[in-house]
Amino acid sequence: MSLQHRSIFFLLQLFTLLISISSSNPNPQFPCQPPRFNFYPFCDTSLSITDRAQSLISLLTLQEKILQLSNNASGIPRLGIPPYQWWSESLHGIASNGFGVSFKGIVKAATSFPQVLVTAASFNRTLWFKIGSAIGIEAKAMYNVGQAGLTFWAPNINIFRDPRWGRGQETPGEDPMVVSAYAIEFVKGFQGGSLRGSEEFVDRFGGKRALRGDNDDLDESGDRLVNSACCKHFIAYDLDKWENFSRYSFNAVVTKQDMEDTYEPPFRSCIQQGKASCLMCSYNAVNGVPACARGDLLQKPRNEWGFKGYITSDCDAVATVQEYQNYTKKVEDAVAYVLKAGMDINCGSYLVRHTQTTIEEGKLQEKDIDRALVNLFSVQLRLGLFDGDPGKGQFGKLGPEEICTSEHKMLALEAARQGIVLLKNKKKFLPLNRNVVSSLAIIGPMANNISNMGGGHTGVPCEPKSFFEGLRGYVNQASYASGCSDVPCDSDAGFNEAILTAKKADFVIVIAGLDLSQETEDHDRISLLLPGKQMVLVSSIAAATERPIILVLTGGGPLDVSFAEGDPNIASILWVGYPGEAGGRALAEVIFGDFNPGGRLPMTWYPESFTKVPMNDMNMRADPFRGYPGRTYRFYTGNRVYGFGQGLSYTNFTYKFLSAPRKLSLLRSFTGTSRKNVLHKNQGLDYIHVDEVASCDSLRFYVRISVTNVGDIDGSHVIMLFSGAPKIFEGTPKRQLIAFDRVHTSSSRPTETRILVDPCNHLSIVDEHGKRIFPLGDHVLTLGHLEHSVSIETY
Repeated sequence: MSLQHRSIFFLLQLFTLLISISSSNPNPQFPCQPPRFNFYPFCDTSLSITDRAQSLISLLTLQEKILQLSNNASGIPRLGIPPYQWWSESLHGIASNGFGVSFKGIVKAATSFPQVLVTAASFNRTLWFKIGSAIGIEAKAMYNVGQAGLTFWAPNINIFRDPRWGRGQETPGEDPMVVSAYAIEFVKGFQGGSLRGSEEFVDRFGGKRALRGDNDDLDESGDRLVNSACCKHFIAYDLDKWENFSRYSFNAVVTKQDMEDTYEPPFRSCIQQGKASCLMCSYNAVNGVPACARGDLLQKPRNEWGFKGYITSDCDAVATVQEYQNYTKKVEDAVAYVLKAGMDINCGSYLVRHTQTTIEEGKLQEKDIDRALVNLFSVQLRLGLFDGDPGKGQFGKLGPEEICTSEHKMLALEAARQGIVLLKNKKKFLPLNRNVVSSLAIIGPMANNISNMGGGHTGVPCEPKSFFEGLRGYVNQASYASGCSDVPCDSDAGFNEAILTAKKADFVIVIAGLDLSQETEDHDRISLLLPGKQMVLVSSIAAATERPIILVLTGGGPLDVSFAEGDPNIASILWVGYPGEAGGRALAEVIFGDFNPGGRLPMTWYPESFTKVPMNDMNMRADPFRGYPGRTYRFYTGNRVYGFGQGLSYTNFTYKFLSAPRKLSLLRSFTGTSRKNVLHKNQGLDYIHVDEVASCDSLRFYVRISVTNVGDIDGSHVIMLFSGAPKIFEGTPKRQLIAFDRVHTSSSRPTETRILVDPCNHLSIVDEHGKRIFPLGDHVLTLGHLEHSVSIETY
């Protein structure tokens, strides 16, 4: 977008923010306020959501309708409707980068959980749900005191496809199944939805009516919302700014195969199982058409996935259709394209400024706006915004006392603990015995810095503590030296001081890695090595100390630390990512053995040579003819520094398959009339299309697993079950994760669990036409080093 348009947009948003700050109070304005404004049909809670939305729309003038098409929706004074700011953020805690949130009122801070990638490393669905629920409670409380909206643009569920991506830290990683699971749990918890997603709210605030409001006509389908979550960014968005490519103009060329088995699944799950009420279309084009202007793309969630919500553009993404991507010659064409495609609201002022002329030129009709407004007002109605005084609602009494609670801060600590990944631990160097550590040196530019502990999209944390603060609580003497003045580490001027500090201590911890100067929104990396002279700093200290050192790595993006993995003077390596406000304490507890680490990497760590792979190549599968190595653990054929799912513990584990079938029969399971009608062949192997299977539910089976902690330390452990399908065509995944579970184990005792396998989903693969197929023959289930073969046959 042009500099002029961007300036206008942000000036308007700043003005709105200033108004919201000045007006933040425990009793904000609300629609349907008696006695003047509560008699309209849209205030009648006995009517259906759709009827109420359509009633409201029928009362609006065209200009009033147009003024609703921005994140900064204008008020309608004559109907008693105040302005509404749609843009609030809650990626891993209430964040300050959305104009709907302010920390200038009664609430000065909110719980800052670990960045999403760290939380994902816990591989703990229950934890993900609890975090979403806790953030949801704080969001509602901040709304009640006028410091936030109720529509939050999180989670980010794009696949962490390329290690250089600056926003990979915001995602649950590279695996579609894990990202999907995270999306479901977070959205259910945050929105306070039905079934399992409601338990946290029900436990704290009463029975089922707490989630259903005062409407008896609502069932358990999840129509009522406590807050609204948004699945973003739809779709194939994972490049911000790399070489001459920009997210605003990038055209993501995606095959049908990759779209079906990699890029779409998280969004499908977020909507179908998570019941998300918002979808955000991304800046980039998809196969030549801007994402926000692709009707086939935006209609698929509504027509095929059961989406009931609103679709927003990313901020200024409508302007990019015309100004950056040059998809249209006139602004009016861009407006017409996005609204007819199915987008409902524009983050920015583009639609507000240009929709009137678009209608005047005959490129858009008022009914196109009405369609968008039905979706927008329906979500607001589901949130209870038109039910009268929110202070008298089920959650109207939530306030500052529900924010930064001891329970939420402990949850942030637990998330940081579970997300820390132990990558190297030679000769069981860790954990340290605090009784024999008389002095400790903590070195590194991130060691005593709290400003980047949470990573991107962070608000104001409750009680942040640096790594140095957390560690010095365990020893009598703790010293600190930065070594580098900052993370870019362009100078070695501080090396001598750091080396001298390290030499004086019994044990040394070097904290190196990335911060937001290296990876963030609109900034991708060009290298996978430690920034600047950090590698030299680490190696110099390791060579100078009497004992081997401990290396702690910060940041979201994978790092090539092969030098450290092979250095005998570096005994242990830990990845802490961006661990949030409790990261300092969590790291100390892990290093000194108060918590046994169990996190696993949710992404592959590639060598520096991977930077030769063009970041703009969206293909997941390897292509040896052009020297393309593929991406993620499912398809990558090159060398790795660390693999997906890698992570050590202070103890060891063994596995057993207790029970699992050896054979599955598809007899009489076909929709076709004969075996001949449904069997297909490729490379001599038989397969069928999944949509030709009559009953996938009947094929489901449980795998019973025993995991034994064979060490002398209790600890939680992540069980990861993979499947490998017969190689029916080039591009068949080498293996794919089909299930995971985090279980607590006691020393020298077995722990049993069972995992449900859905063959149509877990054992199927996607062909080059984007069709999910079911290969017949031997499928191999892998658990650690164990394998179990399941033969799928027909008769």
